[in-house]
Amino acid sequence: MMKEEPGKGAAVGGQTPASVWRYAHARRAHLAIDAADYFAVIRETMDRARQRIFLIGWDFDSRILLPSGRRWWQGHRKARFPARLGSYILWLVKRNPRLEVLLLKWNFAMVKYLFRGTMLFDLVRWALRRQIDFKFDSAHPVGCSHHQKIVVIDDIFAACGGIDMTSDRWDTPEHRPRDPRRRRPTGRLYGPWHDVTMVMEGEVAVALGELGRARWRAAGGKELLPCRVQDASPWPKNLEAEFENVEIGIARTAAKYGDSPQISEIEHLFIEQIRRARRFVYAETQYFASRAIAEVICQRLLEPDPPEFLVISSLTAHGWLEQVAMDTARVELLQALQQADHAGRFRIYHPVASDGTPIYVHAKLTIVDDEILRVGSANMNNRSMGLDSECDVFIDTARPANAHVGPTIRALRLRLLAEHCGLAEEAVAGGLEYYGNMAAMIEALSISDKHLEPLPLKHLSETERALGASGILDPERPGEMFEPIERRGLFRRKGQLMRMRLMKRLRRSIER
Repeated sequence: MMKEEPGKGAAVGGQTPASVWRYAHARRAHLAIDAADYFAVIRETMDRARQRIFLIGWDFDSRILLPSGRRWWQGHRKARFPARLGSYILWLVKRNPRLEVLLLKWNFAMVKYLFRGTMLFDLVRWALRRQIDFKFDSAHPVGCSHHQKIVVIDDIFAACGGIDMTSDRWDTPEHRPRDPRRRRPTGRLYGPWHDVTMVMEGEVAVALGELGRARWRAAGGKELLPCRVQDASPWPKNLEAEFENVEIGIARTAAKYGDSPQISEIEHLFIEQIRRARRFVYAETQYFASRAIAEVICQRLLEPDPPEFLVISSLTAHGWLEQVAMDTARVELLQALQQADHAGRFRIYHPVASDGTPIYVHAKLTIVDDEILRVGSANMNNRSMGLDSECDVFIDTARPANAHVGPTIRALRLRLLAEHCGLAEEAVAGGLEYYGNMAAMIEALSISDKHLEPLPLKHLSETERALGASGILDPERPGEMFEPIERRGLFRRKGQLMRMRLMKRLRRSIER
């Protein structure tokens, strides 16, 4: 049985220039787990903004409510403010005439705004305010999307992760069945939703502000100057930071467009970090459909003593097209990985609430050996490797400034496992010590109420199998769908995945 202790594996080392845009110092950083925490933090931070609030997202919905939360009322018991995001932004600029608010979102959903009730009214009200500017981002090739989820305030505070400020996102770590607070602007309830985002303070916000300003220019916005240096920080007074004085790496994805080159730092970073793993890789991802990531996992699983791979994902994707593109590709990749998993080190689970309702996993998080904590907007699918605009941040103990954070990363992993397994963190820690690895602990202890279940692999028709393997709905680069099948898709020639697939076919033919 594999134990959770250092062992043999890939060599430990830093990242290459191809995998990291830059490193930047953070005075403080906090992992917001689930949107109830995140929305409360962002609300208080926006209230403390002095110069600029820059919101970058795949989607926004001005109708959502930003609950004040416990932190807010501890310090502002007599404050009064609108709860709706649209009205709240207006309230902020009225209260502070020097405040600038910028919102940048993907242009694809622009038509949906016409059917979002008061959303269109909010856009008109924002447009009448000189301090508020809203852009729809279409600066990418056809078939790509703007997928980053970034907030930068005063170039001192920043957030980067998977949570958009839109509907169907708010939830607590309890993920209670039919929680009446989990309600759409229309009044209808939605299901449990799990997500994470990193909030940071310091020079890292300057770097993410630079990234945002470049994206703003590309979307047709005016030239933006950096914010003036200020001593005061909008960091919430009662928000405890898990990390202090750390160096944070930033990685991006962007498709080649006009004079802008192809950027695939996120793909290279995934490959490097998976190759580095000695003990385990713990991942939370909305999709598991990336050929490049599956290839390197396959290579690691074929080793004599591979690390443990534990993936937590959704039972199924949202929407018919996503199910066809992502769920079918996931089945194909997982079946290939099963052929390589001679030591039984790969497991994929989906979380369920106490009544058996599937909890949707929207998080994009990876922890390697309790030495790397990575959070961002990039899923483990092909689009996030080369098509859509993405941004991930990570903390790596291999950097001298971060040598002290290993125990903190481990504590966060225990907290996440405890949330998914419906257990106390102490029980998770004890289970890992007793059973030796995460999968054995989960299968022994996470068996009732809120828990993790092995992801079932649905049967694919020949049409679904061909569509999933082709990658036509989830290409890695712009224009790839027009290339010959042997040069694209999940099973490219000479890859380990292709060998595993051929081995599976051979076994089937022998069995017949």
